[in-house]
Amino acid sequence: MNLTTQREQAIALPHGGEQSVLATNKVIRNTYLLLSMTLAFSAVTPPPPPVALRLPHPGIILTLIGFFGLLFAVHKLKDSGWGILAVFAMTGFMGYTLGPVISRYLGLPNGGEIVIQAMGGTAAIFIGLSAYAVTTKKDFSFMGGFLMVGILLAFLAGLARSSSRFPRCP
Repeated sequence: MNLTTQREQAIALPHGGEQSVLATNKVIRNTYLLLSMTLAFSAVTPPPPPVALRLPHPGIILTLIGFFGLLFAVHKLKDSGWGILAVFAMTGFMGYTLGPVISRYLGLPNGGEIVIQAMGGTAAIFIGLSAYAVTTKKDFSFMGGFLMVGILLAFLAGLARSSSRFPRCP
């Protein structure tokens, strides 16, 4: 089995040469357009109410129920128009849960600068990598395992670092 056949099976590309490439690029463009719209919605709409009203964080239980409930709704509604509404509800909830975190950073010296740098850096990296992935002819499917291990290691390193800052309970 050659690389092209593996790739077509992995991401279910339609057969048809040039038309399949154009269809794939259209799907990728539409996906990134939807993702950028939800990022903009999450970045612009939700933070002002939690930040301006100084709303408390909803807590870990409500956060997990909200995230997994909305993720379930997105999955169940993925083939209907309501799926878009569910995606926006999920990103809005994510923005709400980030509001108290952003408020905390805004309270720091140069906090506004930190928040703007994080938002700008994330946007620039996202746009740059998206443009590269859409325009290049390379197959990046071989990087999946490597990237998954990398993100898990980064997550565990973050947990280890944050737990070392807090004193142990007797």
